[in-house]
Amino acid sequence: QVQLVESGGGLVRPGGSLRLSCAASGFNFRIYTMNWARQAPGKGVEWVAIINDDGSTLTYQESVKGRFTISRDNNKNMLYLQMNNLKPEDTAMYYCSTGADRGQGIQVTVAS
Repeated sequence: QVQLVESGGGLVRPGGSLRLSCAASGFNFRIYTMNWARQAPGKGVEWVAIINDDGSTLTYQESVKGRFTISRDNNKNMLYLQMNNLKPEDTAMYYCSTGADRGQGIQVTVAS
């Protein structure tokens, strides 16, 4: 079955960086559009970044443009999210998702 396992989260100060990783298995990763989504405390899930199957098309939520970069390695079945210049409002549980399935999530906390 589909398995998506996120890693790389944690506590970081404002202005800092983190790189999230997602290990995918149980499906043909290389043909799927993938995305990162997040859920802040008390709020609904919102998409953050989307990458198409071959990585040629990237789409970002306005609030993270210029700070986050989504990428993938189809040979390793891995999805990544490089997050720079993090802000307290980026604090959330981050999920790797196929759209239909998502992982357990990884916590990102931005605080001084």
